[in-house]
Amino acid sequence: MYISMKRQRKLNDFLLAVTRSIFTDIVSMDGVIMKIMNFAQKLVSADRASLFLVDSKTKELYARIFDIGNGLGNQMMDDQGQKEIRFPMAKGVAGHVASTGEILNIPDAYNDERFNRDVDLQTGYKTKTILCMPIYNRGSVIGVVQMVNKKTGRFTKIDEQAFEMFAVYCGLALHHAKLYQKIRRSEQKNRVALEVLSYHSQCTDEEFRTLKEMSLPDPTVNFARFDFSPWSLDEMAKPLYVLCMFKDLFNIKDAPLEFREMSQRFDYDELCRFILTVRKNYRKVPYHNWTHAFSVAHSVYTIIKTCNQLVFTPLECLALFVACLCHDLDHRGKNNSFMINSASPLAAVYSTSTMEHHHFNMTITILQHEGHNIFKHLSSEEYKQVLGNIRHSILATDLALFFGNKDKLKKISAAGEFSWTNPEHRYLCHAIVMTACDLCAVCKPFEIQAKVAEDIFEEFYEQGDAERANGRDPIPMMDRAKAHQLPANQVSFIVGICLPCYDLLQQHIPNAKPMFEGAKNNLENWSAIVAKQKEEDAEEAAKEAEKEGAPDPVKKVEGDSSEKQESEGKKTDDAKPAMSKKPSGGSEGTELPKEILDLDSDED
Repeated sequence: MYISMKRQRKLNDFLLAVTRSIFTDIVSMDGVIMKIMNFAQKLVSADRASLFLVDSKTKELYARIFDIGNGLGNQMMDDQGQKEIRFPMAKGVAGHVASTGEILNIPDAYNDERFNRDVDLQTGYKTKTILCMPIYNRGSVIGVVQMVNKKTGRFTKIDEQAFEMFAVYCGLALHHAKLYQKIRRSEQKNRVALEVLSYHSQCTDEEFRTLKEMSLPDPTVNFARFDFSPWSLDEMAKPLYVLCMFKDLFNIKDAPLEFREMSQRFDYDELCRFILTVRKNYRKVPYHNWTHAFSVAHSVYTIIKTCNQLVFTPLECLALFVACLCHDLDHRGKNNSFMINSASPLAAVYSTSTMEHHHFNMTITILQHEGHNIFKHLSSEEYKQVLGNIRHSILATDLALFFGNKDKLKKISAAGEFSWTNPEHRYLCHAIVMTACDLCAVCKPFEIQAKVAEDIFEEFYEQGDAERANGRDPIPMMDRAKAHQLPANQVSFIVGICLPCYDLLQQHIPNAKPMFEGAKNNLENWSAIVAKQKEEDAEEAAKEAEKEGAPDPVKKVEGDSSEKQESEGKKTDDAKPAMSKKPSGGSEGTELPKEILDLDSDED
């Protein structure tokens, strides 16, 4: 009796310490998990402990923190490696407990068919005994704690009873940690919303009336051309030509009174407001602005108009066109890395493809404005499909995703397995089309492309200036002091990204070949500039060497014959000229700079 009371008192003191420790410092889910694992080990004298959370949507268990043993305690996965592991709820001991809610006390792990030996084989660790228990909240299993190898003997019934009480506190702690995480995420979203609202607004009534009263121009044959320059249009003409492209693609009439077939599909007033508000939500940055959005939309319009009409369905065309128009909404002229390194609220909300997720979220926000929902006459299924395709298309403009998409599509094509009837293949093609259109400036005539390149790099330099102001050294591409490397950077970019993209595109949409040819022509122009830079650098190096009194390599080789005769008796090596300085070339080679891979999808 005395021993039982003593044990109970010890357990009560332990649970009180757990409560104080966990509930007074709920800062993050990871912190709570680490504390639960540490207390669980102490409670039952286990050598190791793991906590797996239940993902009810995917029916999986997942974990981010593990006890790696060797006395090092609980540790998070390294940032360079996989951030979490996942496996089906039906797999292994933990999966069985999560699925059934049963407590498992296994005295000999290797004699239990539910035990997965793979981890032991990989780590060299020997699992002997296991105590695995569910954690409940509101009647549902939300996690599983698995304790391995009791330090003295096997796990007992007393261990089970003690941990059953401990699990109640674990469930409450995890529940509160999730609530705290949601609240914090909401706060970050609100900060982003306030930041956006302070800068942006909807189109004015005057802007709307002006656009609505203007007559739509008829698209000429020269308009749907890959070498057309959207930069030649003035500011007011661009919204008008967006309406023109919309009409040409989707059979919209000139004015509301003239709607016939499409009157139930698109509302002219809402289309005008939508386009004007999209324009207003592009910031006045050097490159990722409204003009860039218009040029990308024009490129996809040209692809749709010139390719086989059976390639894309009408709803896919609609999603691609709207995605191109909106793909850089509220771009700040800074890439994803800058957002993460500067601890931007956007980076806290969207951990991957930060800006691309924001661009899509801005698209949805504009559609939700009164009088802006251009899709409201679509059926529920069509609406869902179009928004899903827009999201996929905008996220595809992240260059970090382009390389994976390119490799997948290239592999499928090389195996002769590509089919337009396969939804996954179509999605991959949509992604390549979006990248190709996003980089469309590189396909334009060289005088246009060179001017756009200057705008792009001005934006890069502004980011580099901001990074330097914050105490960080910018990458060479964004360093104003290295502006002379622009031609070499363009060569690397075209060789490493643009040509592979356009080559893959023309394989599946042959009529897009002019994009590949345009990029190839600009590569030749930039390469010639790089070669000239190297030649000039070599000449400059020779001049510098001459000023310093070193012999000029060319003149020394020519030499005068009298000097040659006088040196006949000397060794040949004594007569050889020495170069005091090796001529320095410009930017070397055409390999893709590592820094380019760090740029967000919008930078070409």
